[in-house]
Amino acid sequence: MPEPKNIFIICGEASGELNAVNLIKAIQKINPQIKFSGVGSDLMRSTGAEVFYDIKDLSVLGLFDVLKKLPIFFALQKIILGKITESKPDVIILVDFSGFNLRLAKAINKRIPVIYYISPQVWASRQGRLKTIREYISKMVVIFKFEEEFYHKNGIAVEFVGHPLLDIVKPTIEKREFLAKFNLSDSKITIALLPGSRNAEINNIFPVMLAAARIISEKIKDAQFIVAKSPSVDMSVYQKYIDASKINPVFIEGQTYNCLNAANYCLVASGTATLEAVIMQKPFAVIYKMSLLNYLLYRPQVKVPFIGMVNIVAGKKIIPEFIQFNACPKKIAEEAVKTLNNPSEISRIKNDLAQVKVLLGESGASTRAAQSILNFL
Repeated sequence: MPEPKNIFIICGEASGELNAVNLIKAIQKINPQIKFSGVGSDLMRSTGAEVFYDIKDLSVLGLFDVLKKLPIFFALQKIILGKITESKPDVIILVDFSGFNLRLAKAINKRIPVIYYISPQVWASRQGRLKTIREYISKMVVIFKFEEEFYHKNGIAVEFVGHPLLDIVKPTIEKREFLAKFNLSDSKITIALLPGSRNAEINNIFPVMLAAARIISEKIKDAQFIVAKSPSVDMSVYQKYIDASKINPVFIEGQTYNCLNAANYCLVASGTATLEAVIMQKPFAVIYKMSLLNYLLYRPQVKVPFIGMVNIVAGKKIIPEFIQFNACPKKIAEEAVKTLNNPSEISRIKNDLAQVKVLLGESGASTRAAQSILNFL
């Protein structure tokens, strides 16, 4: 009887790990004999995978954060390469986390086949990375249709499987029951704040959202505010900004989809949450702000006209973006109030979001990705 296949799976952040775990589960459904090991957390361990390094210290935001953690990344690469030599996996799956994972692929240097799941955003910036992908990645498994076209055009083996969020983004409780649970009114306008899942994002974006919320509350007297709190961010990070603000939103931890479902309008940090808002069909504004030095270094590299994935996928601006110097509370509040007071605009936004949702593909992305990887094996 042949030895069961052994797959290494490497991710570096919570959102990537969630996709990695759903992929592992989908592969296990098709072939329960396959063994998994890699870089993750207790979430990955819960699948039965051997986790030989925990991701808790790996998340970064901006160049200076990367520089501070370089010794950690070098040490991790050495650990992974040692494990590869020791256990000789049949394939290595890299999930997102492009800065580290592309360097790792180069260091593996074709000793083991490497599949990349959740593509680096090379179509938006740093297209020089295409050379590394072409040389060291055996296959790209991508979640956006336009990525498949982009890689085809650049002569790279690629397969589009659809977006895994389509299977995940679902409320677990009915709106009225959810609001009642947190002593909120079903008859008031509910505005959800989604300021991100990293400390640096909270520090840069949450004060802007709170200031915008205060202005909104002056214009819409029956507005109530909820914050989709990330379990990975300590409450003290949020609290220092609440103390300085004049509003007192309700914090709801680990229930992003219920928060979105309950909201009439959302203020959303650019990132995965914008697509979650798309799937939930909620009118929203994209807000993003980073340290000035990081912004000045990052912005010239971006070759696409939008920051929010919703607008990138749509190929046009359907949701307003308030980025860096334009992330002004007064402008954000005016946009939110104008939209909330205009039912035809809300209808237009929801129709546009429905079209973007179609472009994300069909449900079952993790299963198709699993089949693609098993076919490769």
